[in-house]
Amino acid sequence: MKLAKFMAVLVGAAAMVGCAASEANNEVCSKEQAVVETIMTRRSVRNYTAEPVNREQMAKILECGIYAPSAMNMQPWAVRVVDAPDFIEGVTNIAVEQNPQLKEQEGFRNFFRNAPTVAFIACPVESYSGEYDCGLLSENMMLAAWSMGVGSCCLGSVVPVMNSEAAKPYLERLQLPEGYKLQVAIAFGYPEPNSTKEPERDLTKAYYVE
Repeated sequence: MKLAKFMAVLVGAAAMVGCAASEANNEVCSKEQAVVETIMTRRSVRNYTAEPVNREQMAKILECGIYAPSAMNMQPWAVRVVDAPDFIEGVTNIAVEQNPQLKEQEGFRNFFRNAPTVAFIACPVESYSGEYDCGLLSENMMLAAWSMGVGSCCLGSVVPVMNSEAAKPYLERLQLPEGYKLQVAIAFGYPEPNSTKEPERDLTKAYYVE
């Protein structure tokens, strides 16, 4: 019964996206629709063109990330963006050496889902909320990117490779502050055609409790 009520609320909320027609509400309505549409249509992109993300676009994506909430507004993150081909190729070679099966993937060009631009996100080892804060920053960045026609994909598998002894020179190139640890990498790029899937979402996992 509770689930049925919650689903009814969801349906009602979806209906409300179609805003009132009054001119006074049109601008607000349009912004609400744009935000909801970006969230609902965003997909993880796992294949990209070779063109690096325009640096002006990337600057805006980073700015949107930094506007994410964080515990007590401490903003504990450190973000480093890489679009240098030698860096991406070097880490790819190390990853392939550690896991040769990577090269067997269809269309494989690099370890970062073929992305030409990668953001590395780190936080202090001792931070009690840094991991969550970095997650909020990451989602802001990915949503901002999607709204600009830029695809993205969170890459947790990059972390152990970057932390390996072989990749130490590349980790050092990121110039992370002392005491910081790498949390995640995000691939960014312009999506190749048919590079996204539309997975089902299980709305029953969220509901009110009385």
